[in-house]
Amino acid sequence: MSAPLWSGDSLVAALGARAEGAVPPAVTGASIDTRTLEPGDAFFAIRGEARDGHDFVRGALEKGAALAVIDEAHAAQFEGAGALAVVPDVLKAMEQAGAARRAALKAGVVAVTGSVGKTGTKEALRLVLSRQGKTHAPVASYNNHWGVPLTLVRTPADIAYGVYEIGMNSPGEILPLARLVRPQVAIITTIQPVHLAAFASLEGIAEEKAGVFWELEKGGTAIINADIPQSELLRDIAKSGPAGRIVTFGESPDADVRLVSCALKADVSTVEARVLGQPVTYKLGSPGRHIVLNSLAVLAAVQALGADLALAALALGDLKPPPGRGARQILQAPGGTLTLLDESYNGNPASMRAAIENLGRLPVEGRGRRIAVLGDMLELGPSGGELHEGLAGPLAANGIDKVFACGPLMKGLYESLPSAMRGAYAPGAGELEPLVLDAVRAGDVVTVKGSLGSRMGPIVKALLARFPALPAED
Repeated sequence: MSAPLWSGDSLVAALGARAEGAVPPAVTGASIDTRTLEPGDAFFAIRGEARDGHDFVRGALEKGAALAVIDEAHAAQFEGAGALAVVPDVLKAMEQAGAARRAALKAGVVAVTGSVGKTGTKEALRLVLSRQGKTHAPVASYNNHWGVPLTLVRTPADIAYGVYEIGMNSPGEILPLARLVRPQVAIITTIQPVHLAAFASLEGIAEEKAGVFWELEKGGTAIINADIPQSELLRDIAKSGPAGRIVTFGESPDADVRLVSCALKADVSTVEARVLGQPVTYKLGSPGRHIVLNSLAVLAAVQALGADLALAALALGDLKPPPGRGARQILQAPGGTLTLLDESYNGNPASMRAAIENLGRLPVEGRGRRIAVLGDMLELGPSGGELHEGLAGPLAANGIDKVFACGPLMKGLYESLPSAMRGAYAPGAGELEPLVLDAVRAGDVVTVKGSLGSRMGPIVKALLARFPALPAED
């Protein structure tokens, strides 16, 4: 039987809280959402954009929460309701407890950031490291001001490896999160025009992302994409911090972890690389050139941690796309089947081009077509219109037959396309959904992609409701 995540007393102490009610002997998890809370969890009543977690404290305790972490302003309201840990500020207390757990870890700790590819790289690291020791990583994309401390609080004390994803939307967000994680290895996957609305330039984005290098443990390893224009800037920043080693990855001839060759197929890729001079050949179970390049960063991190490189390369054959990021399903349609690629979690120029390339590699059957269902890419600032219209070239080059688009920014792209490529346009995803449902047919291959705020996910759900998914083959 595994040890509890925290003893009640140790969690209360780490929170800097005063306890009210009987402190439980053990806490087995941590939650900020009563919908997913499990008995034995500590419930953190943090204040979100729309709701205050204190509105759900009684429900959490009734559902079996070991204790509820609340602020002083609400203490009188919940007197006698159950075990409470009372703090001045719940989010700051969660950060404090996360920092305490990080300080107690004897694990190899990796932080992953970058404009694109954070979650996929985090999941690849989870996969390969879990084959070599107990590994903890966040569920989904828990990479923001509450996701990182929550993931640290949820980290078991006895792990061998910890992988933490760090994201940002605006200046000043990377550094405090990296300070909580204190990685021994830090990866920046790439710098791309994402969140340009909050930054003056790609160099500004690079400088913000490089905050992760400032919080490396002394002598740690900075892993940098050798193929991007900001590579030298990132190296200079890493050199000025506590890093003891800088490792580059990519196709560049001078990359420390270098792609020698790869064969890109619809479902998998085969890769030949040199990892710090050592030849490594492996299969990747998730398709796409961007996945190939990020797998180089994964192997660089494995080598930096002193883990087994050959075992890690072997494990990459079992890599699968995370939900919303390229997960593929075969759907039953009248007269045959169609293929759905769910890319609906998020969208930016780099990931949009990668999704279009993946769609272009998939074969169609009979009268089937390659169909791209695209929603706006958000937070691109003044360049937004140009970046959307710039997708016309990749759509044509990859043999996309029909484009269904929604959103004010995608309107410019849609109107620039040849008439034969235009499927339908609608102002929003809700209006586009029935047009897509009526248009797709057996033999089609359909990709759905857009920023989270464009709400493309419901289109995926509607397709799955109309056309049942067939069981996945082993």
